[in-house]
Amino acid sequence: MTGNEEFDSIVVGGGHNGLAAAAYLAKAGQRVLVLEKLGQSGGAAVSAQAFDGVPARLSRYSYLVSLLPQQLIDDLGLRIRLARRRISSYTPDPSRPGRGLLIDNGDAASTAASFAAIGAPEGEAEAFDSFYASCRKLTTALWPTMMAPLLTRSEARALAAAAGAAEAWDAVMERPIGKAIAGALQHDLVRGTVLTDALIGTFARAWDTDLQQNICFLYHLIGGGTGDWNVPIGGMGSVSAELERAAREAGATVLTGADVTAIDAGGRVGYRRAGLPHEATAGWVLANVAPAVLDRLRTPRNGSGGARDGRPPHPNHIREGAQVKVNLLLARLPRLLDNAVGPEAAFGGTFHINESWEQLERAYLTAESGSVPEPLPCEIYCHSLTDPSILSQELQDAGAHTLTVFGLHVPDRLITGENNDARRAELQAAALRSLNSVLAEPIEPLIMTAPDGSPCIETKTTRDIQQALGMPRGNIFHGGLDWPFVEDGSPLDTPARRWGVATRDERILLCGSGARRGGAVSAIGGHNAAMAVLEMARGS
Repeated sequence: MTGNEEFDSIVVGGGHNGLAAAAYLAKAGQRVLVLEKLGQSGGAAVSAQAFDGVPARLSRYSYLVSLLPQQLIDDLGLRIRLARRRISSYTPDPSRPGRGLLIDNGDAASTAASFAAIGAPEGEAEAFDSFYASCRKLTTALWPTMMAPLLTRSEARALAAAAGAAEAWDAVMERPIGKAIAGALQHDLVRGTVLTDALIGTFARAWDTDLQQNICFLYHLIGGGTGDWNVPIGGMGSVSAELERAAREAGATVLTGADVTAIDAGGRVGYRRAGLPHEATAGWVLANVAPAVLDRLRTPRNGSGGARDGRPPHPNHIREGAQVKVNLLLARLPRLLDNAVGPEAAFGGTFHINESWEQLERAYLTAESGSVPEPLPCEIYCHSLTDPSILSQELQDAGAHTLTVFGLHVPDRLITGENNDARRAELQAAALRSLNSVLAEPIEPLIMTAPDGSPCIETKTTRDIQQALGMPRGNIFHGGLDWPFVEDGSPLDTPARRWGVATRDERILLCGSGARRGGAVSAIGGHNAAMAVLEMARGS
């Protein structure tokens, strides 16, 4: 492609949101160009053979699906299979080595017995169920609004009240979530199990008054109205591959290896591909990049803009990420200290390690002071238990399994360009120590080796994520999270504002995780940006 070609819409960034936007627009008859910097589309929602010569395709960055709407799957004709996990979670009790809390969606009696085994007070299991049932009233009411024009806070609150979720609204939207958790539950481990839903990728405390932890909590529970986190069959790359197929079959042009260098407020986009400069123009530009990245790329008509005009960035655009990700391939699942729970059950859902209420608070304070928490709070999931197809038949037959370790309370402030290699090694060691603290055998001997003798383990810091995927400060949400509604009195006078995708330039829209109601593997940001463009196109 040479010269200045014209399109109806240009999508900057070929992650899953950008592909969804392109598919919707192309299906509506638009001429669409997608520009992706990397050598493949998909962004963070990809599968990769992480270890040379080892036939295992890992969901390298993102790994579970909760927020992808069925309506979007149906609209675009996506051939995606999502498997529900029977086990919700397993959480070893640090105060009672060899005991743990197993939440089994298919066995209420067994779950109740597990509450008793950790010494939870009488009625704690019922209180736990009641807490989530109350939240589910709220999420069931709000979920249908995620792919519709934005409601105001008052409208959303009225919708929740009509669904019998007024109490849950107050608990989640109006005051720190720590108050609701501490008020509903008594046991330290049970409280921590709930609190983790508010902390994934968010550096926050239970009592923070800016309520970032509350917004994170809501998004972890709102998917499908139920909050179920499902395993994509074939790995996360299967989701992005289907979105790319839908976009291409609808007529969109998807270019990889296309590094966007400038976005003009008039709809002109400059990019480099194969070492050569190119330019394309469109009526609308959909930015499937973090808002902070868009600020750097933007070149408005007057020649100034974003980080180039001296204005400070919006605080939400530069909010730091706070996690470390460790991928492993094991010869087999390890034995647990808790011999009442088999590894297949413990690793069958989300495996919480060192995430009691007290441990999470201590870890936050340690990280805030500038050190890596010890023990490191971690969440683990085993994709291959639910979906062995990501492994070769030989690995399956040998009993091999993947593990993904997601370490909490590792803010980007701990990591610099100078110390990244050392921190990566430190964090990997901390994650393995945390895992070993609940095992009956060390994990290290179970880590498989590649043909070249290297261990099958990789660790991604916030700095690694920023360098690989362009997520500022390694923030997996592209910045701070926003409520899925706007405050009363907020302007909703344009399609872009009504759909939560507006920027300060009329022809440039957010379509990624940085859009309101973006975040996670949902494609909601892409859908909503496409709806805004189509609404504007009809009115022009």
